[in-house]
Amino acid sequence: MGQMLRRLHEVNQLDCAGVKRRSVLKCEGFPDLDSLPPELGLTVLSYLNPTDLCLASCVWGHLGNDEFLWQGLCKGQWGYTSVYRRARNIPDFSFKRLFLLLDEASLTFNGEPYEGMNYLFEHEILDDDPEEIARFLHTTKKIWPVRKRQFLDGRRDVLENLVKLQNFQGQFLPNALRKFFTEFSAPTQRGNYLTEVIEKFSQQFVACNPQIGLSQDTVFMLCFSLIMLSVDLASPHVKNKMSKREFIKNTCRAAGEVSNDLAGHLYDNIYLAGHVAPSSHCEV
Repeated sequence: MGQMLRRLHEVNQLDCAGVKRRSVLKCEGFPDLDSLPPELGLTVLSYLNPTDLCLASCVWGHLGNDEFLWQGLCKGQWGYTSVYRRARNIPDFSFKRLFLLLDEASLTFNGEPYEGMNYLFEHEILDDDPEEIARFLHTTKKIWPVRKRQFLDGRRDVLENLVKLQNFQGQFLPNALRKFFTEFSAPTQRGNYLTEVIEKFSQQFVACNPQIGLSQDTVFMLCFSLIMLSVDLASPHVKNKMSKREFIKNTCRAAGEVSNDLAGHLYDNIYLAGHVAPSSHCEV
């Protein structure tokens, strides 16, 4: 076992450019993918991450550079880009190169959002259109929520389209808010951005759940009540926590559409499940 581990260490130390097939085959039990049917070799490589797939392409170039593998990696991390629609019509298009460009754009966005977005525009990966940008932000896993919030604060047209992509059908209001704040990082203090975000959320929540019988204004009021209740129950600085009776009384007085039972269920959800924006608590 010790000898095998030493050998594996030696292989891992080799520079990619100097890796020989015979060096890889010395790892006991690892087959030469060229000896397998192509579809089986591709299946094996499909389990690799991008870095390992690049290394594998140094040994099995025709397999490691396969377009379907890199297409899967691209769409697995960035579910939508404008260039996906026109890829077939672009001469010498490469999903491997696109992956590298998208990765660079995401790193840039997470440092400076507008520079990252301009990088996508300049390389014709994404169209400078509110709906296209919203679809990109909605499907990518590589963008930090706090940077997305900074970008959306300056692009309210994109914000509006992004909210419309959310589906809250059949969800309890506090749970829908938590889901919402996983994509729209909550600001650290109350302001115009938070107000507009909650307004758009309320509109979309009512559109997805017309059967609940609550107006958009009522949902808007409840959202801020839930945020304030979350802060009250979660903050160690608040010694006299709001009771369930107080919350029901205050909520039903402010919104006649809300029943005592609904207000009680809202309180119980926050008490048991925690803050509606746990990653970045709102200060209201």
